[in-house]
Amino acid sequence: MRITEFLKGGYKDSANIQNIYKLEGFVPLGQALPFGMQHVLAMLVSNIVPIILVAGMAGISPSLKAILIQNCMIIAGIGTLVQLYPLWRAGSGLPIVMGTSFTFVAVNGYIASKYGYGAVIGGVIAGGILEGLLGLFAGYWLKYISPVVAACVVTSIGLSLLPVGAASFAGGLGSADFASAKNMALGAITLMSLILIDVFSKGFIKRLAVLISLAIGYIAALAMGKVDFSALHGISVLSLPHIMPVIPEFRLDAVLGILLVYLVSAAETIGDTSALCNMALDRSPSHKEISGSLVCDGFCSSLAGIFGCISITSYSQNIGLVAMTKVINRFTIATGAAVMVAAGLFPPVGALLATLPDAVLGGCTIIMFGQIVISGIYMMRKCGFTERNTLIIALSLSVGMGFTGVQGMFSMLPEIWADSLQNNCVAIVFLISLAMDILLPGKEKN
Repeated sequence: MRITEFLKGGYKDSANIQNIYKLEGFVPLGQALPFGMQHVLAMLVSNIVPIILVAGMAGISPSLKAILIQNCMIIAGIGTLVQLYPLWRAGSGLPIVMGTSFTFVAVNGYIASKYGYGAVIGGVIAGGILEGLLGLFAGYWLKYISPVVAACVVTSIGLSLLPVGAASFAGGLGSADFASAKNMALGAITLMSLILIDVFSKGFIKRLAVLISLAIGYIAALAMGKVDFSALHGISVLSLPHIMPVIPEFRLDAVLGILLVYLVSAAETIGDTSALCNMALDRSPSHKEISGSLVCDGFCSSLAGIFGCISITSYSQNIGLVAMTKVINRFTIATGAAVMVAAGLFPPVGALLATLPDAVLGGCTIIMFGQIVISGIYMMRKCGFTERNTLIIALSLSVGMGFTGVQGMFSMLPEIWADSLQNNCVAIVFLISLAMDILLPGKEKN
């Protein structure tokens, strides 16, 4: 069921709540919107923090920073809509949510501090085009990404996110009251609410467990005085997006540095797409779906650069949310994308959503990230724990997780590449598992 049918009036005749468990079809808007909101709240903080971090490293003005935050919400919504409803060959047609990527923070921060924010934007635009082209020609190289490689990548994504969920549970790294009693209590309240709702409820309520538990945690945060409404004061009701707020500067070393991280992002996108299909659709993704995901990842990142934002990518926490709820309906998740666009066009919407405390969000994401780990293990089991596969899994995960857990392991490399690899275990896991799968004898055909 396409959006064009919605515009022609087909929505009223076919809307059904049971469609939330199907890719196609419409859901009554009043029931679709809460499920869409779950996805917005799951990714909201992670979507705006990367741009805040890089903007801080670049030393840009508060007024420009506000513009970039506004634009990154709009771009996340647009990227999600393209994934859901493909344009040409961009988009997978799967329930994938897009957002600003933490993967690029280290390299972008280095480039911003050395050359300025314009060089970051130039690298984002150029690198995005190259990743998009890589996706268009995926048919020539995807055959080398075997199921065991995808399983290793998915597992490493989940494992790498566990500390992120734990830090959020404690109030967010760098917060003045990190791991305070109030933060830990809020995380625990949200977590226990989610577990109880998931175990003891059924149907519609069970599928909204994340949203309801976030609401319970938010109410508890209000009672504890942990919700800050200061960002709502003095902001305009409507603000149109600014195109090209920063003039891009194309420097070869900056483009090459960011391009390396785009390859990491591509590996994550392949892993996310594989995880989603295995967890929610009980099948492996098609080459067309992976290609569409990568094309969207790349070209929408270039679009983000035009709006002054850093690269966007598929959001693993939302993959975990789909795994928990089994809600895969594209129209339903598109309502969440519409909220993201509204949060950019109407600053009070985004500011209000941003009042959700980190600890409350952490109470939910810590489970969702664990779901991704379980998905990776499930994919490994489907591959079979043969002696060959076990060797690939063991070495890629131990080196990938181990080396990135020790500072200075990549100090022999140029600084821009060393920082990128040090903070991206997924890249190491992907490269090692891919190389071993190609080189070791006894590889089975996909």
